[in-house]
Amino acid sequence: MSESQTGASVMAAIHERRSVRSYSPYVMDQSIVRSLLAAAVRAPTAKHEEPWIFAIVQDNGLLKRISDLAKKLMAESESQAHVDRGAHPPDFFSIEHFNIFYNAGTLVVICGKLLGEYVVADCWLAAENLMLAAFSMGLGTCVIGSAVSALNRPEIKSELNIPSDVRVIAPIIIGVPEGETGLTPRKEPHICSWN
Repeated sequence: MSESQTGASVMAAIHERRSVRSYSPYVMDQSIVRSLLAAAVRAPTAKHEEPWIFAIVQDNGLLKRISDLAKKLMAESESQAHVDRGAHPPDFFSIEHFNIFYNAGTLVVICGKLLGEYVVADCWLAAENLMLAAFSMGLGTCVIGSAVSALNRPEIKSELNIPSDVRVIAPIIIGVPEGETGLTPRKEPHICSWN
């Protein structure tokens, strides 16, 4: 972890954080994961509900099984919808050796019991806190939206001890980046009104 990232300011973390898609084969220590979760739960939460529930996956065999299931579900979904996802070609998920977790050794699954109106927003706020905290520690992260369907399957939820009335919202991989991840351009803020 570089010294500049350790003391990264909030604005620097926001502007320099990247979605990392290449990781060294390193599994995060429990103390690091717990530190990131402590940052996640400091997120704003509507009505102070704190609806988040976390599942941590570090077992390589389980990560591979979830990746394989997610690829199968995404390939089926894309072939039915005939939609190009932009970042990945339509047949990307049928590539046998492709790992949707990019070989990261830790997956944090942020879930919520969907009772309140703002549960999903609260969980995404926790996700952003976790990702910025990870960046400040010199770690890489990436939201893996393509894993949501697989992670919400009853058999996977059961294996991860996720209660049946709880929904997976934000799966995030965490690890030590391998190589550099370039800056991705962003559009300027679209301001529709300033009264």
